[in-house]
Amino acid sequence: MPELPEMENYKRLLSGHIIGKPLTNIEVNRDKSINLPPAQFNQELKGRSIVAVNRRAKHLIFHLDSGKSLLLHLMLGGLMYLGNDQDNPDRTKQVILAFGDLKLYFIGLRLGYLHLHDAKSLEAELSDLGPEPLDPDFTFSRFSVLFSEKKGRIKTTLVNQEVIAGIGNCYSDEICFEAAVKPSRKFTELETSELQALFNGMHTVFQRAIQAGGYMEMPLFKNDQKTGGYNNQCLVYDREGEPCLRCRTAIVKEMISSRKMFYCPNCQKG
Repeated sequence: MPELPEMENYKRLLSGHIIGKPLTNIEVNRDKSINLPPAQFNQELKGRSIVAVNRRAKHLIFHLDSGKSLLLHLMLGGLMYLGNDQDNPDRTKQVILAFGDLKLYFIGLRLGYLHLHDAKSLEAELSDLGPEPLDPDFTFSRFSVLFSEKKGRIKTTLVNQEVIAGIGNCYSDEICFEAAVKPSRKFTELETSELQALFNGMHTVFQRAIQAGGYMEMPLFKNDQKTGGYNNQCLVYDREGEPCLRCRTAIVKEMISSRKMFYCPNCQKG
């Protein structure tokens, strides 16, 4: 499932291609992917322009010149592609937004969605999300207060979107490796220096992943050289049995609360 770096990469790349361009056609091939009857959805969007693309947690928000917004959550298996009738993946598209010849294809929206909201309903939809990890106002002091009160395990707490937004299975493990702590440890066991290491690791990992374009394998558009650049840079996630890139100890995979957890038993303090 795309996490903060993947959606941030999409936000930055899409902003340079679709902002200010009027929507000329809307095609809905799966009614359950949207939250309005298709005819009404089309009527609300056709002729409108996207004035900004923002990210909140794992969501993208396409702000329209009507004052309403499209809220996207790709969930598991969701993808986007920006192309045209001759250049697009041979995949089923649940929704297609056309900007003249340029089209934004939403693929794999079986669990994900593209919903239209006014300002009030958008705020309500996002109200349960925790703070943004990279928000300048989310300082170590706030991080420390927030997590020193948590009794759960590091992995399951970091992926709780109501506690902190945008972290999922992949980056929770990468952050823990960067901080040299085992993901199954409890926050109540951590020393202040280890909390600081988690905070610093969160920033380091996210900035590295955003710069590399996240781990989504499919490019966003033809000749996209950035998207997916982090796919081969993960240090522990999905590397079971492979040697740790620091100490050469084999990476271990375990299950914790039905989630995969990857870590180095030598580098990460248990």
